[in-house]
Amino acid sequence: MPARGANTASDASSSASSTFDRLLYGNQQTQSQPQRPGFVIEEASPEDEAIDPGYTTWARPFTMSARTASASLIPDLYTSLPLIRDLLNTQTSQVQDKTIHECLPFLSGAEANIQQLNAYGVPHLARKRHVQFLHKNLRKLPAPYVAADASRPWMFYWVLAGLHALGEDISEYKERLISTIRPIQNVTGGFGGGNGQMSHLAPTYAIILSLAMVGGKEAFDLIDRKAMWKWLGALKQPDGGFQMAVGGEEDVRGAYIAVVILTLLDLPLELPQESPAWSREGATFLTGLPEWVGRCQTFEGGISTKPDAEAHGAYAFCALACLCIIGDPHVIIPKYLDVPLLISWLSARQYAPEGGFAGRTNKLVDGCYSHWVGGCWPLIEACVNGPSSPGAGPDTQSSVRSLYSREGLIRYILCCCQDQSKRGGLRDKPSHSSDSYHTCYVLAGLSSAQHKWHFNASAVEMESSGTLSSPYQWTSEIFVEDSQIYDEEDRVRTLHPVFVISEGAAEEMRAYFSSKGGF
Repeated sequence: MPARGANTASDASSSASSTFDRLLYGNQQTQSQPQRPGFVIEEASPEDEAIDPGYTTWARPFTMSARTASASLIPDLYTSLPLIRDLLNTQTSQVQDKTIHECLPFLSGAEANIQQLNAYGVPHLARKRHVQFLHKNLRKLPAPYVAADASRPWMFYWVLAGLHALGEDISEYKERLISTIRPIQNVTGGFGGGNGQMSHLAPTYAIILSLAMVGGKEAFDLIDRKAMWKWLGALKQPDGGFQMAVGGEEDVRGAYIAVVILTLLDLPLELPQESPAWSREGATFLTGLPEWVGRCQTFEGGISTKPDAEAHGAYAFCALACLCIIGDPHVIIPKYLDVPLLISWLSARQYAPEGGFAGRTNKLVDGCYSHWVGGCWPLIEACVNGPSSPGAGPDTQSSVRSLYSREGLIRYILCCCQDQSKRGGLRDKPSHSSDSYHTCYVLAGLSSAQHKWHFNASAVEMESSGTLSSPYQWTSEIFVEDSQIYDEEDRVRTLHPVFVISEGAAEEMRAYFSSKGGF
């Protein structure tokens, strides 16, 4: 449908072109002092309204004096409109253009107090405000949160993981977490989202990760491992995948979560006889699983929720992390996935000028994909680089330093995803409010971009059965580029690249259950 005020698609394209020329080049201001480009916000003209109905602000070029020259090291890539764009006027292109103009003032520093920017035009991490925001999310919440009752386990996880990334001690929540979780474990195995709710893999995953982060015997012994094993058996399907709940949907989330539970709780890989996937031939929880994950790769190269569906960034992470639990990344990922095609699809999810990631083709950049797509890269890089050799340096000439723009992602996170008001927290994009979900996954993406993960195939395997030991063979180091765009005070803690919890917590939980032997 032609845009309001445009008679034809050609007229709309012509109008769009003239507007973008004006935005890109504008009326140059003459000053005697050195200048740098950027963007400020002005009201939209009737011509602008014809291109993007309902959108009332546009970005226009501006100049900044020598007083702020110290914040001038912002590449044009992050302060300019895309060099190549499709001028066909559609609802999708309008929303994308709106998002670009929403982000440009933040990326250029026009929306920030100049004293808050470092020499590269990047704001500091508002650590204290984000910490306060997360703590508030584990206290009394407003009445509308009643609708999110089934997501309470997720709120535990998002807040605890976020607080850890920000360097906070989360032990104060241990007793409250245990007392809240105890009544929502079902005798048939697994956890529901709240009291009286049926067991589901999503809240069960969030609860187990939360217990792993607070740690300790009391937290670990809360889990009924035998009932959990039987319940997982009921979810295992003959085609290799897992349902999210008994009788529920079968998707790649279930594949990832099931193997996370199996390895962290050191559960037997043999199937209970009641499992629909049990066979006399000795089928296990892993039988057909990597093959099923492989069938989720689409013609684009991304990973879908199930075979023959749309590729999505979160499912790509679930698929890669699932495979990295089953086996070593450099061996198992190329065996079941087309790695070059997947790299191509993941690379296309990072946008310029925003610098952040989108979750799907032709979708908008969103802060949470800093993890869901950004978290795929350490696993892919371990696949491409192969394992680290004993005694060798972390970076060799044959290794790939980075398959994505860490700078672009960090700029998007620190410039566009931070709520700089008293509220604090992190968000999807500047027009959205902060929440604990985005705060957690934006920080996870920031952590991944600030660190380098190595898969060490020579690491000593976990004692016990020796199965599913691959996820415990990762080591991290601080990643420093030639020109680091953030200050060290803005670095966050590491989160495990497969489990996305505090480093060392997964090893502690696995070791505890391994030492107990059987049920």
